Amino acid sequence: MNRRSKKPLVRALQYLALAGFLIFLGFPLLWLISTAFKSSAEINSLAVNLFPLQPTIDNFVVALERQGLVRAAGNSLLVAIATTIIVTLLSIPGAYVMARYQGKLRSIGVGYILVSQIFPVILVIIPLFFILRSVGLVDSLLGLVAVYSVYTLPFSLWMLQGYVAAIPYDIEEAASIDGANKARTLQRVVFPLLMPGLVATAMFSFVSAYNEFFFALVLLQSPENYTLPIALSTFVGGEGKVAVGPLAAGALLSSIPSIVFFTLLQKRLATGLLSGAVKG
Repeated sequence: MNRRSKKPLVRALQYLALAGFLIFLGFPLLWLISTAFKSSAEINSLAVNLFPLQPTIDNFVVALERQGLVRAAGNSLLVAIATTIIVTLLSIPGAYVMARYQGKLRSIGVGYILVSQIFPVILVIIPLFFILRSVGLVDSLLGLVAVYSVYTLPFSLWMLQGYVAAIPYDIEEAASIDGANKARTLQRVVFPLLMPGLVATAMFSFVSAYNEFFFALVLLQSPENYTLPIALSTFVGGEGKVAVGPLAAGALLSSIPSIVFFTLLQKRLATGLLSGAVKG
């Protein structure tokens, strides 16, 4: 078999692998959407139907009527947006210093990032609980924002400093020769080229805070402070009985803010990449 005859076979195998990957990723979403529109009788029946035979919105009505679900969605959005703003603003100077300056400060920063990623959450949650309780931040959205910010910041710093390091320092030197001071160079030259990294950092921070479950489960005690993952967990009864339909509908509704957030930032990500390509 010559090289030319191998190409169609290799191409077919590549498409087959891609199709399998897409099915692997897409089937859970398809099941979630299908289950959200199924009746309780159809969900509990032994017959396996990928698509609902008689679509209904009853599960969405039950999910929206669930006490505290809408409020929990608002809490999750508030916590996620606040965490995103804090982490992004703190990551910019930290990532710039890590990428541009060599010395003890950079070594300490890199060491902190690496060490913070070693320990699992279960090891820090108990001392963290007592620390927050001592300052009155247990069962508080403010305390949750603080925890999420500290937990998300190390990886965001590591990710953003890679974007800063990819920007040629010659561009900053050229701007300095043209008379621009450091602040103007950062504003006019670095930040536009750094936009894809800022968008990626914001996306990571938002999704991490919006979907986080374990910290919220331990630190939040009052139902009025529950975030969306905790509120959705209440669809699982005390005896393990799961309201599958309303849970699927609630999970589907909870994904809407993330989809909107990604859609809004996608254009900024593409604009930043294009700007970097032109100016670089």
